[in-house]
Amino acid sequence: MTPNTDEQFGQAIDLCRDIFSKKLYDYKPSWRMLRPSSLTDQLFIKAKRIRTLEVTGQSLVGEGILPEFMALINYGIIGLIQLEKGYADKVDMTNDEAMALYDSYAQSCLDLMRKKNHDYGEAWRDMRVSSYTDIILTKLERIKEIEDKNGLTIASEGIDSNIMDIINYSTFAVIKLKIEKC
Repeated sequence: MTPNTDEQFGQAIDLCRDIFSKKLYDYKPSWRMLRPSSLTDQLFIKAKRIRTLEVTGQSLVGEGILPEFMALINYGIIGLIQLEKGYADKVDMTNDEAMALYDSYAQSCLDLMRKKNHDYGEAWRDMRVSSYTDIILTKLERIKEIEDKNGLTIASEGIDSNIMDIINYSTFAVIKLKIEKC
């Protein structure tokens, strides 16, 4: 039986959404103070840690690759929110507002995944998780370049498109590492 990508994508996002909601309860949307470059660096350290764990095969802090991919999804959605809203000097939205924005961007990522998945014929299913990591690191390098050029590009996708791709590749990793393992 062929797995249903939409359902699996939804299950993966639901796992991440649950963590996001719980952290909102603990911290409120304190991430509203993060500037875009700080979010890019946060995404980078998560992706770099994934690569280190893939290469070395050991974690000294006891957390594996799966939680880091889930963090990439959540920080990616935060990044999209920050691109839309800009950063703030203090928490300026409620948890409910943050969750509504989360859901909106998660839906946008699902819509993009459906289009690309159609065109690419579910190629992600035959890829290695380590390839997702490398692609994510490449996209983060691109984002840094765009940020360093104050958002000016000649022929490239913008920061938001790269972040959405990071979210989608991370979601594919969660599907492979968690959803399909159940």
